[in-house]
Amino acid sequence: MRQTNTRFDIGHQVSGTPFSPTRESIRQFCEASLDFNPLHLDDEYMQRDFGKTHFGSIIMHGMNNFGVITKMLTDWLYAHGGIQRRLETRWKLPVKPGDTISPAAVVTGSKDSATGRWLTLDVRVRNQRGEVVAVGQAMVEFPRPEDGLGTREQR
Repeated sequence: MRQTNTRFDIGHQVSGTPFSPTRESIRQFCEASLDFNPLHLDDEYMQRDFGKTHFGSIIMHGMNNFGVITKMLTDWLYAHGGIQRRLETRWKLPVKPGDTISPAAVVTGSKDSATGRWLTLDVRVRNQRGEVVAVGQAMVEFPRPEDGLGTREQR
């Protein structure tokens, strides 16, 4: 059953499901996104130097990080009647097969409006070594029930 608790205070923390990319999941993302950049498929190509950067092996798509963050937000929001309105991200470190990344967010701002309650969240994705691989900011809304938006299934 859906809850409608929209009183998430500043400092409230949200955590997401860890994700461990594999060569196969990276290849599948290439196919789904039609992005066949050799960064994601060709180990020989990735042995090169790219200016001051040397990856050494294939890397996961940055947009896959975006998906991991979005899953965290929507898993949390939908259970409480909320909607994701905006997400901006910045990639900090590459993610490779064998890494495990975990998204987390903290509420940093809150504002009531005529249509509902809006929250801003700072987002971080860390790898298994605790290194930050992506950062961002999200904006979410918890609409007022009388706004007629109904359940997620009705939207």
